[in-house]
Amino acid sequence: MSKASKEIINDLTTGSVSKKLFRFALPFILSTLLQTAYGIIDMMIVGQFVGKTGLSAVSIASQLTWVTTALCMGFTNGGQIIISQLIGSGRRGDLQKTIGTVASSVFIIAVLVTAAGLSLLRPMLTLLSTPAEAYDDAAGYLGIVFLGTLFTFGYNLTSSVFRAMGDSRHPLVFVAIAAGVNLTLDYLFVAVFQWGVRGAAIATIIGQAVAFAFSVRFLYRHREEFCFDFRLASFRLDKPTLSKLVRLGIPFAFQNGAISISFLFVNKYINTYGVVASATFGTGTRIEQFPWVIISGVMMATATMVGQNMGAGKHDRMKKAVNISAAVCAVSAAVFMLLFYLFPREIYSIFTTDPDVLEMCPMFMTALIASLPATSMMCPYQAFIEGIGNAALVMVIALLDGFVSRIVISLLLARVFGLGLMGWFLGYGLAAYVNTILSVIYYYSGIWKKRKSLVG
Repeated sequence: MSKASKEIINDLTTGSVSKKLFRFALPFILSTLLQTAYGIIDMMIVGQFVGKTGLSAVSIASQLTWVTTALCMGFTNGGQIIISQLIGSGRRGDLQKTIGTVASSVFIIAVLVTAAGLSLLRPMLTLLSTPAEAYDDAAGYLGIVFLGTLFTFGYNLTSSVFRAMGDSRHPLVFVAIAAGVNLTLDYLFVAVFQWGVRGAAIATIIGQAVAFAFSVRFLYRHREEFCFDFRLASFRLDKPTLSKLVRLGIPFAFQNGAISISFLFVNKYINTYGVVASATFGTGTRIEQFPWVIISGVMMATATMVGQNMGAGKHDRMKKAVNISAAVCAVSAAVFMLLFYLFPREIYSIFTTDPDVLEMCPMFMTALIASLPATSMMCPYQAFIEGIGNAALVMVIALLDGFVSRIVISLLLARVFGLGLMGWFLGYGLAAYVNTILSVIYYYSGIWKKRKSLVG
C-alpha cells in the first residue's frame, strides 16, 4: 500500500482505542455541529421571515424527506460496514467491486425515490393532516427537495465511503462547504428575495449539490488510494457483493424507515392540534439535535471502529470503543438535560418570537428531557450492532421501536390516560427506551461473539 493510501485509509485496528476513537470522532462531531448549525439557522430564518406557518411546513416536509432518505442510508450504511470490514481484514482488492455496487444501487434508489416522491407528495401531506395554513408551503418545499434527491443521496454515499475508510477529516471539509453555501443562499433567498420556505429548500439542495461535486472530485483525484477507478464499467452490480449489501441494506433501511414512519404517525396527530402545536413540535425536533452534535459524531466513529475490528477479529478493541462511547454519551445527555430544564423558553426563542409557540414549548421540552437518557445511550450500542453487521437484530428492534412501542405508547398516553398533546410529545421520545434496553442486553449477553465477519 502506498504512502498516500496510508494517509487516507485510517487503520483503527491498532494503537490506543481511546486516542484513535476521539481523533476519529472529532471531525464527525464538528461535521455534525456544522450540519446542526445550518439546520438551526435555516429554521431561524424561516421562523423570523415566514413565521409559524413556515416552521410547521418545514417540519412536516422534513419528516417526510427523512423517510425517503432512510432508504438511501440503509444501503450506504450497509456498504460502509462491508467496506470497513474489508479494510480491517486487509482485503483492499475487493473494494473496487464493493464501491461500484453500492454506488449503482444508491443511484437506482435515488431515481425511484424522485419519481415516487413527486407523484405522491400531496397525498402524503394530506395523510399527515397538514394544517391548511402550511399546506402549500410544505408542498413547495417537499417538491424541491425531491428534485434534489440525487444530490442528497450522492452526498450520503460519498460520506459513507470516507467513514468506512476511517477518514473523518475530509467529510468535515465538504460539510463546511455545504454549510457555507446553504447559509449564504438561505438568507439571500428567504430574507432578501422573500421566496419563503421554497427559498430555504433551494438553498439546501444547492449546498448539498456543491458538497457532492467537491467530494466526487476529491475521490476521483485520489482514485488509486481509494481503490476505485471511476470507469463506467466499474459502476455495475456485482452479484455476491449485492447479495451482502441487500442483506444489510434492507434491514438498515427498514430500521430508519420504520422509525421515521412512526414519527410521521405521531406528527399526524400533533398536526390536528393546529399550527401552533405543529410549529412547537417541529422546532423542538430541531432543538433535539443539540445533544446529537456529540452523540452522533461518536456513534459514527464507533460503528466504523467496531466494523474494522470485527474484520480483524479484535473483540477487546470493539468493547473498549463501545464503553468509551457510552461514557461520552452519558455525560453529554446529562449536560443538555440540565440546560433544557433551566432554559426552555430561552432556547426556543432562538427560533421564534411567536408568543403562542413560546407558551407551549415547556411541554415539549419536558418530554425531551424524559427521553434523552434513552436516545443518547441507545447510540453506542446501536453503533456496535451495526458495526458487526447484525442486520436481523436491527430489523427486530426497528419493528419494536417504530411500529409497536412508539405508536402504542403514544396512543396509551394521549388517548387512554388522557394526556392529549403532552401524551403525543412523550410517546415520541419514550419509545427509545425499548430500543436501548434491547441493544444493551444484546451487548452484555456476549451472544455476538459467535458471529463471523461479513467478509470472512
